[in-house]
Amino acid sequence: MLNAPELLAPYDLAERIALVTGGTSGIGRACVERLTAYGATVITTCVEGVEDPDKALGNFDGLQRVTVQPLDLSKSASIHRCIEAVVTSHGRIDILVNNAAVGSATVAKWASDSETQDSRMLEINADGTLKISQKFLALPDAPDKKLINISSVGGGIATFPGFRLSDGMSKSAVAFMTQQLAAEAVHLNVDIFAICPGATNTPMFQASTLSKMSPDEQNDFFQHLPKGRLIEPEEIAGIVHFLAGPAARVLHGAVIDASMGLGVRPGLMSEYGSP
Repeated sequence: MLNAPELLAPYDLAERIALVTGGTSGIGRACVERLTAYGATVITTCVEGVEDPDKALGNFDGLQRVTVQPLDLSKSASIHRCIEAVVTSHGRIDILVNNAAVGSATVAKWASDSETQDSRMLEINADGTLKISQKFLALPDAPDKKLINISSVGGGIATFPGFRLSDGMSKSAVAFMTQQLAAEAVHLNVDIFAICPGATNTPMFQASTLSKMSPDEQNDFFQHLPKGRLIEPEEIAGIVHFLAGPAARVLHGAVIDASMGLGVRPGLMSEYGSP
C-alpha cells in the first residue's frame, strides 16, 4: 500500500522507459527535460524523412539518457518501426507521451492547399495518435504503464470562433480516444489520461496566433488571457510528470483542462482566433 509521503513526493522515474513523441521543441522538449531530470530514460522523436535524428539529438547536449527515433505519424509502417526500435533497445516502454502533432499553421509544411492540409491534420493528430496508442497498449505488460495524450483546450475542452475545424476535430478525437481506451482498460495495468493545454508559449502557438499580431496586439492579447500570461511548456511537463506517478492512478480516464481557466471562459479568445 502506498502511503501519503510516497504519493505526494516528486515521483522518481529511475528505471522507467518513456517515449515522448515530438520532443524536439515546445511541450515535448519540456517533457523530455522533466522526465530525464527525475531519472527516466527518454526516447523522443523527430519527423522521419524531414529531420535528422543525429542533429536532433545534438540539440539535447548535456542531457543524459536521451535518444531520438525517426517517426512519421501519418504512416503505419513508421509507427511500427519506432515502437519496435525502442522495445528492441530497451526491452519495454513504460510511459508513452503522445505529444507530436501539427497545428493550424504548421500543417502548411505538409501540404499547400487547405483541403489536403485538413486531411493531413486528421491523419497525423488523430489517426496517427490512435495507431501509436494501440501499438503501445498491445505491447507485453510492463509494471504501471502510462499513456498520456496531449490534446488541446480547443476541441478537447471547449470551442472557439475561428478555430480551424480540422484542428479542433483532431484534438477532440484525441480526447474521445482517451476516454474510450480508458474505459476498455479500466481493469488493466495501465493508466490513460489526456492533457488539454491552453495558450502555451511554444513555436506552434507562435506560428498559429502570435505571428499574426503586432507587438501592441500581443500585449493586449496577453492581458486578456487568464492570469495575464501564456502557459509555459514546463508547467505542462510538470503535469505529465505527476501523471507518470502513482498518485495519478485515481485520474484514470481523465481529460484534464490545463488551460489556466480558458476552458471555462473561452470567450476571452473570441476576438483573437484559435488558441
